[in-house]
Amino acid sequence: MIEPLLQLSAQIQSQKLPDYQRFLHAEIDYSQRLTGIMGARGAGKTTLLLQYLKTAKLGSKALYIIADHPLVGQLGLFAIADALQKVGGQLLIIDEIHKSPNFEIELKLIYDSFFDLRVIFTGSSAAAINHAKADLSRRAMIYHLPVLSFREFLELETGESFDVIPLEAIIERHEQAAIDIVSQVKPLAYLPAYMDHGAYPFYKEAGQTYLPRLLSASMQVIETDIPALYPLDYDKINALKKLMVMLCQSEPFDINISKLCGAVELNQKTLYKYLGLLQAAGLLRILGAKANGISIISKPEKFYLDNTNLFSVFCGESKAGTRRETFFASMLSYQHRLNYPKGGDFMVDESYVFEVGGRSKSRKQIKDLDEAWIVADDLEFGMGRKIPLWLFGFLY
Repeated sequence: MIEPLLQLSAQIQSQKLPDYQRFLHAEIDYSQRLTGIMGARGAGKTTLLLQYLKTAKLGSKALYIIADHPLVGQLGLFAIADALQKVGGQLLIIDEIHKSPNFEIELKLIYDSFFDLRVIFTGSSAAAINHAKADLSRRAMIYHLPVLSFREFLELETGESFDVIPLEAIIERHEQAAIDIVSQVKPLAYLPAYMDHGAYPFYKEAGQTYLPRLLSASMQVIETDIPALYPLDYDKINALKKLMVMLCQSEPFDINISKLCGAVELNQKTLYKYLGLLQAAGLLRILGAKANGISIISKPEKFYLDNTNLFSVFCGESKAGTRRETFFASMLSYQHRLNYPKGGDFMVDESYVFEVGGRSKSRKQIKDLDEAWIVADDLEFGMGRKIPLWLFGFLY
């Protein structure tokens, strides 16, 4: 029954893969019975799993399937898992699981039925919306793969290796950290390229086709991934696109909710819900809002695109200040919680306040705050309470 899938799996596994491994590869515990890897389209989830398969060397005991393959849809995930374990299979990898109807229920049944079969699945960031349906949180170990960090981009560009620097170390020892890194590479020479086209690993192979491919991936998120998990009428899909364009064109702190509602013809409650969908799908970042699933409960204070590369997709250009703040938020959000403070641009983990600006930025807005720092763009080395923006790209 699954022979054609096993043949297709072998063919996919035989393809040449990039040598570079994303940081998450070393952090995943592949021994778990049920493991999920969530992330935006293009972040490298498929490559990560195929790299693991290469090293695991399980041969026909491992089956890699793509959830929207016609054979997968015809047989169903549970039937495929059942057939695989009957022939001695040990590992089932399901790519893009959000494309399989009721995948949460099927994963629960597989987990509860086949104790000797490991399952690893990937899914769109938006797939996290539906975890509660089958209470997968008690069964699955879930990892999130963000876009490339600036550190990873530098490794890909230079072939050098750079250590991750935790936030506390950046705050306490940023002068020495910058000296150590600049002795290997000139980060300011690479930062504009990263902001323009370096957030997704496929930039290496895409070349001039990078932006069209990123546009296609972004449209698939809006037109396919979100509707697959949260039913939307066609006109509401267009409303999501309009929202992204309007938010891209606006300053992070200059969003008029009433104007947004009128432009996309949504009431405020529905608008907040749709903003939550875009955030869950990895296209948008909301500050100052408390979210529960896809429902935005309190008023959002600031909006950012998920990363700076998306400006080229949704509005073509951006102001320098918006790009700086978007970069900072993108690098911090993977491991830290961001809010919009009364003074400064960002509060991190409810402990530290950061004001982001150009190299001449002063402490005027944060002069009365003890735990506050300036984050300065176009600055190779910082001093005291002024830290170079690029250094926050080394957090993961």
